[in-house]
Amino acid sequence: MALNEDMDCSWLPVTYLLQWEKERSGRLWMENRTLLSDDGRIVRVDNGYWSYYINGERATELLDYKCGKWMFYFGDIAFAESVCRKAVLEGAVAECKHTAAEVFDGSGVGCFYLNVDDIVAHHRVLAFMLANGLIRKKKNGSLYNIGFKLDSQTMAGEYGSEFKAEVKLEDFVNLETGEFL
Repeated sequence: MALNEDMDCSWLPVTYLLQWEKERSGRLWMENRTLLSDDGRIVRVDNGYWSYYINGERATELLDYKCGKWMFYFGDIAFAESVCRKAVLEGAVAECKHTAAEVFDGSGVGCFYLNVDDIVAHHRVLAFMLANGLIRKKKNGSLYNIGFKLDSQTMAGEYGSEFKAEVKLEDFVNLETGEFL
């Protein structure tokens, strides 16, 4: 994928942006990097719009043509920071992000990245999301049937009613009981 400095690249997993940053060797996209593990494998990267959490050893697993995300919404930035940090440190995901504190206005979004065809990763991420209360429930107690969104869908501008998920929570979990199929 060819990137240029005028593109909105906020939808991209940070590994692609870091590669582009290296290739350009000029303007730096990422401003603050904080090590989260003693061995340097896991880092937090803040750019003013997003806060990324990356396991550098595993992030190369994400392939641009099949990468996507399970999303969650939050109203507490400290909670989002904690859950994203935990997801990467515990190995639930190789990479995730959330709305940055600088632009947080009381509601934000978090994204857990994985490849669409990695069934084991879907189970791992969804188990993490369920265990941490990241999938909303309806009044009757059943789970909302959230969708997995490919980055190509985001790039194509598929939002709201235009977004049609090909992979949904119901493909993995009984929405009434919350148990895996």
